[in-house]
Amino acid sequence: MPVGAPPAGHLPGGAPPAGAPLPEPTQVPAPPPGYPPFPPPPAPKKKRGALIAAVALVVVLVLCVGGGVTAFLTLRNVETGEGAKEPAVAVDEFLTAVYKERDAAKAATLVCASARDDDKIAAKVAEVEKYAAAYQNPRFRWTTPKVDNQTGDRATVSTKVTMTTTDEKVADQDLRFTVVRKTGWWVCEVA
Repeated sequence: MPVGAPPAGHLPGGAPPAGAPLPEPTQVPAPPPGYPPFPPPPAPKKKRGALIAAVALVVVLVLCVGGGVTAFLTLRNVETGEGAKEPAVAVDEFLTAVYKERDAAKAATLVCASARDDDKIAAKVAEVEKYAAAYQNPRFRWTTPKVDNQTGDRATVSTKVTMTTTDEKVADQDLRFTVVRKTGWWVCEVA
């Protein structure tokens, strides 16, 4: 057999002829003793930078939203102005604004921020004006407001409002006010 010639029964392309037995597959030889086995492929690297950035973004958003809501709730109840020096004075000024001056805007400045509802105050002043239009020359007066109970920054004040007309009609209404002290005394509830 000439040198470089394929063994008998094989075609020049290296494929065995049809019907010839296939050679045994070769196995990768195990490393010789004393050598470590093949290392496993490296684990894919985790992208922690994106996770850390996402967590930091969520924390910043929560702090900003929480701070904004806290600021809104805190500043919403801030009283503008000084308030009255005494609980009874706060009630007297409120009654004067509603019944004598019939000025809803002024009355609103005497109400604590947490209870201030311009629409309700305007409706009360409109109700008083309706009475004034329905009766002959109505006059409103009230007893001196009396502090019934005062504990710390909260007081209960009572008075009786009386409406009289020139044709001698009289109507009374007992009122009880809850007044709170912040930057002064403010009317917060009328019952």
